Amino acid sequence: MADEELDATQEPEVAPEPEERLVAVFDTSDDSEALVVRGLLESNGIEVVMNTPEAPVGVFPISTSDLGEVRLLVREELAEQARRIIRESAERGPEAAEEAERQTET
Repeated sequence: MADEELDATQEPEVAPEPEERLVAVFDTSDDSEALVVRGLLESNGIEVVMNTPEAPVGVFPISTSDLGEVRLLVREELAEQARRIIRESAERGPEAAEEAERQTET
């Protein structure tokens, strides 16, 4: 029976979740802009994957200087919501972003 027990340090085997489809919702060549938009989406509960499609394999997951485009990906079912959040934020302008940041600091 002792051989059948799980060691406390071992994790039980769990079947992996099926691959979720990710779609691009924002592209930029500016790392700072990508990080701001990522923060905007994540603050609205949307998980984001940052990707640099043109960067060589093995570099950081965001571009550094001239490596090219940074692409933000989200789950397919959240893509329209993410695009709406980005669009509305752009329409409100930087003052709205600063106000939102002040509200999260308090």
